Amino acid sequence: MACSASDLAPLLSTTVNSTEAATYLCSQFGSIANQLSDTTYAVNNTYLLFSAYLVFAMQLGFAMLCAGSVRAKNTMNIMLTNVLDAAAGGLSYYLFGYAFSFGSPSNGFIGRHFFGLREFPSSQADYSFFLYQWAFAIAAAGITSGSIAERTQFVAYLIYSSFLTGFVYPVVSHCPVKSDNNLLFGSGAIDFAGSGVVHMVGGIAGLWGALIEGPRIGRFDRSGRSVVLRGHSVSLVVLGSFLLWFGWYGFNPGSFLTILKSYGRTAVTTTLAGCTAALTTLFGKRLLVGHWNVLDVCNGLLGGFAAIIAGCLIQEDSA
Repeated sequence: MACSASDLAPLLSTTVNSTEAATYLCSQFGSIANQLSDTTYAVNNTYLLFSAYLVFAMQLGFAMLCAGSVRAKNTMNIMLTNVLDAAAGGLSYYLFGYAFSFGSPSNGFIGRHFFGLREFPSSQADYSFFLYQWAFAIAAAGITSGSIAERTQFVAYLIYSSFLTGFVYPVVSHCPVKSDNNLLFGSGAIDFAGSGVVHMVGGIAGLWGALIEGPRIGRFDRSGRSVVLRGHSVSLVVLGSFLLWFGWYGFNPGSFLTILKSYGRTAVTTTLAGCTAALTTLFGKRLLVGHWNVLDVCNGLLGGFAAIIAGCLIQEDSA
């Protein structure tokens, strides 16, 4: 935008010394534009930080969900793994992960700049963006903790969590952010908020972890028959589900990185996806097993949120 005194003077023709007034206003135009730019940056930066806090709050949701889903004797261990996801993942992502994800110059596989946040912030990103991406990285690790609960040694999980957030997740997340790369070989696939980058990475890691480690102790009796191992607290499962629901409003709408008009619709489609999945699971399980089950509803709710992540930007609320 530019200000011209000659163009502005006719608009001030009824004012005494209109030319001088127009010249003065134009001299202040640059300062006003800079102040407006600073205000816009501050608002967007605050929005991104708040979204990062919401996504980070999902770690508490994962901790409560997993703690309620395991036997009481394993509660301390599963809570420790969730703390490790945030702590070890934070250092690992700071030292290596962010550079592998967003370091420039880079290639189609991995970045190679910003190790330990050297020469950071840059013209492309600042510390609030790093914090938001770190919250995503540890969310991927948190997804896996429930898959290998009650069967993993502390040291093994520490190594896994650091490696996933420092190398595996960053390499996967590097592909979508490269402008010259397209998901699924340019087929038009969309992953707006990390359905594949976050949840599929965490899910596949959890699947392989469960396959390698095998069933939990006591999962089968001596004759090989399956034994149901029930969690010790439904209340913690429900609490964790609501905390994850709350955090998803930073996960999906926050992926805009700035405040845009589409933010509201993304929040609505996210909400409707979870609600629809929860009710579908509720009545579906009622028809199959003949009774209501809050644990099934919580699982369906979270499944609905995970399913809408990729397309929440373009999905119509009526769909």
